[in-house]
Amino acid sequence: MKFISEPSIPVKIQKMKERVRWGNASIVQRGIDQTCMVIDDRNSDNPEFSFMVIGDSGTKSYYQHHPQRQVAELMLPHQEECSFVLHTGDVIYIVGSHEYYPRNFIEPYREFIKGGENYKRILYDRMVFKTPILPVLGNHDYYDVPLMYRLLAGSTLPLRRLFRYKDIEIGWHGSYQGDAYARAFLDYLKAFHSREQLEFHLDEHYTAKTDTGRCLRYEPGRFTRLPNRYYTFRYGGIDFFALDSNTFNAPSPLPATKEGESSRRQLEKRRHEIENEEMQILEACDRLNPDNPEEAERLDALKAKLYQIDEVKIDIEKQLTSHHEPATDFEQLEWFKQRLIASWHSQEVRGRVVYFHHPPYVTEASKWHQAQTLAVRRRLRWVFDSVAQTLGCATQGRPIVDLILNGHAHCLEYLRTTDTGYGDSHLNCIVCGGSGRRPRRQREEGTELMETFEYLEGSPTRKIADSLLFVGRNGYDIFKRLPYSCVRIDVRGGTPPKFVVKPLVAEWFQGEWFNKVMEPFEI
Repeated sequence: MKFISEPSIPVKIQKMKERVRWGNASIVQRGIDQTCMVIDDRNSDNPEFSFMVIGDSGTKSYYQHHPQRQVAELMLPHQEECSFVLHTGDVIYIVGSHEYYPRNFIEPYREFIKGGENYKRILYDRMVFKTPILPVLGNHDYYDVPLMYRLLAGSTLPLRRLFRYKDIEIGWHGSYQGDAYARAFLDYLKAFHSREQLEFHLDEHYTAKTDTGRCLRYEPGRFTRLPNRYYTFRYGGIDFFALDSNTFNAPSPLPATKEGESSRRQLEKRRHEIENEEMQILEACDRLNPDNPEEAERLDALKAKLYQIDEVKIDIEKQLTSHHEPATDFEQLEWFKQRLIASWHSQEVRGRVVYFHHPPYVTEASKWHQAQTLAVRRRLRWVFDSVAQTLGCATQGRPIVDLILNGHAHCLEYLRTTDTGYGDSHLNCIVCGGSGRRPRRQREEGTELMETFEYLEGSPTRKIADSLLFVGRNGYDIFKRLPYSCVRIDVRGGTPPKFVVKPLVAEWFQGEWFNKVMEPFEI
């Protein structure tokens, strides 16, 4: 039985459009761009500024320690100096339920929220940020719980074990196809029942102006809603692009060939193997006492393995159920392409940063070879190739974007792509997905990321990226270290801009927290 359910890509797109009243007549008549916003903090013209990045954070405490809160405390000394916080997705585990926003988001980040001193009184759909937290959707923010699973959970031993040993943070609700996230962060225009209410709201909050028309004015401490599930804003001469990678991460179908059929059999075999492994782990969990500190650590490790198995199963299912070319959010990809081209043509822009959930390049053990990872890489490469072809020599040898920020992989990693032969060459990528959920290890295959170009003669393999820094789970048993992380990024003036990246790491080791000092690096 499936532990979680996920809406299809067309459903994700349509539901989100309904929530922001995409293309409503009152919006169109006012010339409003629903994918753009201006951060009105009186500092957005300063070419030197700082911001922080977190991701995969929205989880509860474990055995009397709270990794997410520990990371939030690392952030607090930098709050006054940072203009905003980017969140790379998975705001709430496990299924994006509104029930868990108070405990898994509002409480740990209370100092960033207006009225946070009384955080228990803050409603999840009424948050106003003192320091902007600007998220993108993660896969968990779209997840739901199958009704049959909830009904049967109390009546069968395997499902009771699953609930107990996965510390299920779902209650009786899922995300309702991303609705909880939309109510928490987006300008939920669907809530206005009359045309007069909607137009009054538009005239009050969509007063900023850009090259693409009127847009939302984001005012820290007063009005802190996002215009859409993907959006852009300019700060200090840098164009920031926030994408929803959940709608362009579907794997291509297995080919109707002998090789494709062989791949299908291998996937089915692997699914069977990991389901058996899952039951063995659940049985092992039954023999451990969570009140015993030593056994609790072992139980924590087994639970981490259960979550990893979930993700592998989901990726396998996506491949096995894809019989036709998958639905892809080309509307968003085309928007991204055109906005990138316009950004390069603007004299006011000196750099570009893009952030979204699923990393196209990563060496974390559970994500580097997933079909979704490869799908996102392929779609992103298509955009960058199109932009590079349009711009020609206008880039003067610079990469299409200066920095890519992702989550999904539970680690902190810095990678740089090689000359791939495509528009994704020489990119700087930071995976920041270790801000609360259990950290993962780096793969055993090493730091060089290779790719096989199957459509070329002889199917050559070439290096496409190098991992230059990896902060993740390491060591075993009593020597196991669990580093949780975020980063501060200082943007320097000049063209092209320089980014000074300062990793902030809190490590859980032998029942204690240690702040790990790491050297900054420059991009």
